[in-house]
Amino acid sequence: MVREPVLTTVAIADLRPTQITVGMREVMAKRKLWRETEKKKGGKFLGRHMIPVILGPKQRNYVIDHHHLSLALHDEGVANVAVTVIANLSRLDIDAFWTVMDNRSWMHPFDAKGVRRHYSDIPKSMTELVDDPFRSLAGELRRAGGFAKDTTPFSEFLWADFLRRRMKRRTVQRDFDRAVVAALELAKSTDANYLPGWCGPAPQD
Repeated sequence: MVREPVLTTVAIADLRPTQITVGMREVMAKRKLWRETEKKKGGKFLGRHMIPVILGPKQRNYVIDHHHLSLALHDEGVANVAVTVIANLSRLDIDAFWTVMDNRSWMHPFDAKGVRRHYSDIPKSMTELVDDPFRSLAGELRRAGGFAKDTTPFSEFLWADFLRRRMKRRTVQRDFDRAVVAALELAKSTDANYLPGWCGPAPQD
C-alpha cells in the first residue's frame, strides 16, 4: 500500500538540519528570489517548495533537502513553512535514528573542510549552519552548465569536495568569478567523470 506524504506546517526555527554547512552565496541568491516573489506569488512559491523532513526522536522535524531555502526564508522573516514527512522514525532512540539516516543517505555530516564529523556536530538549528564557499562554487558551477542536476543525494557537496581538493579557499573567497571559470575547466576534465551529472567532453575515438 502506497501512502501519501503527510503535509503540515512547522516553524522554521524548529527545523533540524541534517548537514553542517551551506553555501551562503546560495542562501543570498534564494533570499533575493524570495524578495522578488513574495508580494505577488509568495503563497504559490511556498506551496511549490515544501520542505522534505524525517520525523525523528521527540517528534522533531529533520530537514533532508532545501536547507538553503529554509535558511533564506528564515533570514527574510518567514516564520513557518510547509513540510512533507518522508518517513517517521520518531520511535527510534537518537543513536539508532542517526544510523538509519546515514544508511539512507539522509544526512551529510561533513564540515567546511570536507571532513566527516560525528552526528553530534550537526547544528541544532538552521541559523547555526556554517558557510562552505566551495558549496556556493558548486552551485554556481551547475548553473553555468558545468554539470547537470542529478538525483544523487548531496550531489553538489560531492562536486564541492572535488573542487576543494584542487583549488585554494582564498581564491574562491577573494575572486569568485575567476574561481567559477577555473571550476568550469576542472569540470570538463576526466578527473571529474565519476561525479554525478558529469557532462564533460565526449570520449575521443
